[in-house]
Amino acid sequence: MYSIIIPTLNEEKLLPQLLNSLNFNKDKYKYELIISDGGSTDLTIDIAKKYADVIIEKQKNNSQNIAMGRNLGAQSSKGNILIFLNGDVKIENTELFFEEIKNRFVNGNYLAMTCCVKVFPEEETITDKLFTAFYNYYFHLLNLIGLGMGRGECQIIKRNIFNEVQGYNEKLAAGEDFDLFRRIRKKGKILFDRKIVVFESPRRYRKNGHLKILFTWLVNSLYIMFKNKSKSKKWEQVR
Repeated sequence: MYSIIIPTLNEEKLLPQLLNSLNFNKDKYKYELIISDGGSTDLTIDIAKKYADVIIEKQKNNSQNIAMGRNLGAQSSKGNILIFLNGDVKIENTELFFEEIKNRFVNGNYLAMTCCVKVFPEEETITDKLFTAFYNYYFHLLNLIGLGMGRGECQIIKRNIFNEVQGYNEKLAAGEDFDLFRRIRKKGKILFDRKIVVFESPRRYRKNGHLKILFTWLVNSLYIMFKNKSKSKKWEQVR
């Protein structure tokens, strides 16, 4: 059984397309859908109620980052394969997505799995295409050489390994996805499946620019590697 865990925060605009793309495959691939919400004030929870098997809502007075949301989702899950997806993504081919997980990952020797991330085709610019192409090859290389990397847009992990490394580091405001795969890669191999593509919204690129995001990723990754903490104190919400 698969557990699909989606952390959300005010995703009423983009969440429906992800949930719709998953919905028709539910009976065939036997998965549960868990929404772990970080305190949405829009219609995210109402949308989630139409699809989700489990909805976890943030306690009013508690602060919560995305690492906490993902861990809470994992704690409430039942599957042996944990699939973490961000609420603003869209899977290019959901049937291929599940078939690749089943055929290449479930019974294989890989401990975790990730894939290519690109910008929504209808919004993609040449700069987006160059930026994501570079990073997809770069992240693939990091896994091959033993460092480990997988963007939070799509991270697939075997439950026993997730529990063994104690999940996401909740002290990290940013770079928690890199940190988790870095720790997993020390224990075994990670599959970077280039056949699978997950599309993301370009909203952060449009607001902050590619160079600023590149710099932020680089600085946070260096801080995590050498200081075991992120440089960013808070991950900015862009909607």
